[in-house]
Amino acid sequence: MRKIAFGYSTRCNIMCEHCVAADSNFVSAKMDLAQAKKIITEMAHENVTGISFTAGEPLIYLYDICELVSLCAQFGIYTRIVTNCFWAKTPILADSCTTTLKERGLSQFRMSYSRWHQKHIPRENIVNAAKSCQKIGLDYFISFVTDFSKQDDRFEAYLRKHHLKYFPEPVIFAGRAKSFDRIPIRTDYQANCCLMNPYLAPDLDMYACCDAGSQFTQTNFFYLGNLKDGYIDALFDKSEKTTCITIFETWVSQPSHLLPVLRQEKSFSTENVNCVKNYLTPPTCLKYFKRHRTSG
Repeated sequence: MRKIAFGYSTRCNIMCEHCVAADSNFVSAKMDLAQAKKIITEMAHENVTGISFTAGEPLIYLYDICELVSLCAQFGIYTRIVTNCFWAKTPILADSCTTTLKERGLSQFRMSYSRWHQKHIPRENIVNAAKSCQKIGLDYFISFVTDFSKQDDRFEAYLRKHHLKYFPEPVIFAGRAKSFDRIPIRTDYQANCCLMNPYLAPDLDMYACCDAGSQFTQTNFFYLGNLKDGYIDALFDKSEKTTCITIFETWVSQPSHLLPVLRQEKSFSTENVNCVKNYLTPPTCLKYFKRHRTSG
């Protein structure tokens, strides 16, 4: 079952300090609508069953996204939109947007919320959007980005006060957040296991990881290729069968399952596992993955 994060545009109407999708050299880009439709059609034929519209703020291009969601619905593809809810300034405006997208076949909203987002977007927007989804029967959840510090307690209390469905999501120290101080995270909340779905950027570059996949610029470890130079199926196949990526995915999502995977790959030693555990940062790991990135 194949799923993908679809970056129709990297343009965003706010500039959050923690944004993993942008850094100081960020330049926004956008796909051509006709090209996006063609790609989704090809994805449907390659057994893609879930598409999450993400990257910048997708609903800046509401009418384009409506067309793409409708196309996905025709193919029976589950769709999610990741949004900062700028469009939900009032309950009436929220109802207009959620109803339109539900009629087009949208499956779920993922609403971004954090002490960084809410410097730009009133938190009332999140309530308006969530309550609208509840009213019309559209699935949603709030992605509460946090470093689990005391600073975030009042933001979580606000969600609880309004009885909203949310999941804490650890901040990723990449993009604009790479300069953040990394404090120890202590929480009794369940482990956040990343499914590592591939990500397609507006320039048609494809990465094996939707969050921070393009940030490993020294190794290009997650880079799969560009659709201009290959077929969708081939890039998915590369993501699913490249040994290094398989080991990394296993470590991130199910650490206890890592050893059985390694036993099948005799060329991978304990040292290699440590490279994965250290997220490719030490020089020895960089050398290792540069050597093995092309060999798969």
